[in-house]
Amino acid sequence: MRAVVMHGPGDVRTEEIPDARIVEPTDAVIRVGAACICGSDLWPYRGIESLRRPTPMGHEYVGVVEQIGDHVRDIRVGDFVVGSFVASDNTCDICRAGYQSRCVRQVMMGSVGTQAEWARIPLADGTLVTVPGSPTPAQTASLLAASDVLGTGWFAAVAAEAGPGKTVAVVGDGAVGLLAILAARRLGAERVIAMSRHPDRQALARSFGATDVVEDRGEDGVAAIKELTGGYGAHSTVEAVGTQEAMTQAIGATRAGGHVGFVGVSHGVELDGLNLFLSSVHLHGGPAPVRRFLPDLIELIMKDEIDPGRVFDLTLPLEQAADGYRAMDERCATKVLLTL
Repeated sequence: MRAVVMHGPGDVRTEEIPDARIVEPTDAVIRVGAACICGSDLWPYRGIESLRRPTPMGHEYVGVVEQIGDHVRDIRVGDFVVGSFVASDNTCDICRAGYQSRCVRQVMMGSVGTQAEWARIPLADGTLVTVPGSPTPAQTASLLAASDVLGTGWFAAVAAEAGPGKTVAVVGDGAVGLLAILAARRLGAERVIAMSRHPDRQALARSFGATDVVEDRGEDGVAAIKELTGGYGAHSTVEAVGTQEAMTQAIGATRAGGHVGFVGVSHGVELDGLNLFLSSVHLHGGPAPVRRFLPDLIELIMKDEIDPGRVFDLTLPLEQAADGYRAMDERCATKVLLTL
């Protein structure tokens, strides 16, 4: 089958690899209907994070079930499905507590690779959710977003306790940050402040419900948030980047007693204990339990109540995946959808 494979920093190729197949009796194999490139895929692309080489890429997916293992009971051949970027059994104590991304049997889908014609989905009954009806192309793009960036942005807003009467600040204007804005507004936030320096992303942020935009970063960004909030800081802050600067900015922008939801994959982030102690903020985050939110997100998408697929601003065939990585690396695209 054709699949996207990373051979080293900046070296992404679409090439032939062995077909996806059933390995465990709890597996399913899907024909991938659409895949995409994630901002986290750029860490190894830039050489900041190491991977075994060569590595099949991708962890976001929608598609049609073509094969199921002997122990799969709830998923049927022919189902159009969406799954999380983390495979989970959805039955262990951790899953039942709503943290499927930390399932005791978890399999990271990035270790499987979904930027491909077919994909093996471990723990299919716990991981996959069937979509009712026949999605339109726009709904398919939105369902693909639900597989990671929408679910991650939603978790970030929930972890930050966004809600009615709250002011929410969002650090990071990538797909996750933009969709955290959408989530915060759906959860009832009164005011959402997008921190962004890019006019196209600012426009999308406003369309998703941002009420204010702050272009400053670091201490100036924190000062701007406090000025907008009467000197208090935001009730809720989303950190959707994963760098030291972003985390420091998120904590600094949050009022005492407020909440920070952090979902940016941490790279070199260190917290000073005394500064954290004196901030009096709540920290909650980590790998998003997307599976927790998928049923509700699918319903919202299929009822056309939300349109998160608008974060895809470049669509390319699988064969041109290398161009998509380059476009995201150079910030010429927010998020790239790959067609098959």
